[in-house]
Amino acid sequence: MRQVYMDHSATTPVDPEVFKAIIPYFNDRYGNPSSIYSLGREAKEAVNRAREQVAFLINAKPGEIYFTSCGTEADNQAIISYMMTNKDRGNHLITTAVEHHAVLDACRFLEKQGFELTVLPVKPDGLVDPEELRWALKTNTILVSIMHANNEVGTIQPIKELAAISHQGGAFFHTDAVQTVGKIPVDVEELGVDMLSASSHKLYGPKGVGCLYRRKRARVKNYLHGGAQEKKIRPGTENVPGIVGFGKAAELAQQNLIQRTEKLDYLAARLRDGILNNIPRTRLTGHPVKRVPGHVSVCFEFVEGESILLMLDINGIMGSSGSACTSGSLDPSHVLLAMGLSHEIAHGSLRLTLGKNNTEEEVDYVIEVLPGIIQRLREMSPLSR
Repeated sequence: MRQVYMDHSATTPVDPEVFKAIIPYFNDRYGNPSSIYSLGREAKEAVNRAREQVAFLINAKPGEIYFTSCGTEADNQAIISYMMTNKDRGNHLITTAVEHHAVLDACRFLEKQGFELTVLPVKPDGLVDPEELRWALKTNTILVSIMHANNEVGTIQPIKELAAISHQGGAFFHTDAVQTVGKIPVDVEELGVDMLSASSHKLYGPKGVGCLYRRKRARVKNYLHGGAQEKKIRPGTENVPGIVGFGKAAELAQQNLIQRTEKLDYLAARLRDGILNNIPRTRLTGHPVKRVPGHVSVCFEFVEGESILLMLDINGIMGSSGSACTSGSLDPSHVLLAMGLSHEIAHGSLRLTLGKNNTEEEVDYVIEVLPGIIQRLREMSPLSR
């Protein structure tokens, strides 16, 4: 049976060139970057080279990149550390109702510690209204955290405008760019952000490594406690193979980015239209245009997302229903609810996210198989009667 992987927003396969670059750092070049002998110096040089590669991808300075274990850690470092470090300036932070739980839960943790939190609503297409942010800013607001693109519905936020509004109000700006770095052009200078989170395994690098971009003016203290690694911001022996892989993945992502984007946009449009034209009572979720390349998210009336996934899997097709980080939950997506969908509709969500190796034949196979699955599930559903 053929296998069709369409869950690239959850994770991506490691690129063969990335895998090749990683292998030596598990055996021949296994030194600790903190050691002063040759093996250690070699490892340190590899980490610094990767830092340059990641920085180049987002138009940052190498000294502004701090490696972490994942995007979630980078989000927590940015939000919790910044608020704790700068509480003498204010105690109010702002985020949105559609953030990844790495951001939302970090903000709610701070709220329990006595910080003031404002959660902005979004429009039905998932976009934040810049005027909502402008009205939410207070004299004691010191941080705004809004994701660059949503992992569940793919909507890309107007980060440049939102960051400018935040700065006008005296607040610093962080964005979770896990879903955009390596997929679309991301330029921290153009966007005007003060901090940005990214993750290796979303751009064909290994799992277990991410990074936080931080401008020097965005003061933070160490989130963990221990050694002096990463300029004392992120102590702990560096994951050298993972960091090397992240760097190589960043380098590869820079190459042919526009051509890959065009291919993914074409395949996503073919998939989206094939689903909407062949399956009645189906709606696209997220912004129809301002969305991550290759991202298709829909809701089917009268069916459950989990049942769709199981039947797709039987046919060799892999997708998701909402976020991969909450797929074990029976609750409907907080993102879809925040966009105004009912619980019943939100339960029928399906996210199919394409990658650079997907083909037209695979897209057509999904379009061929999916209508029959939805029809069978609706025939069994008491909601459709």
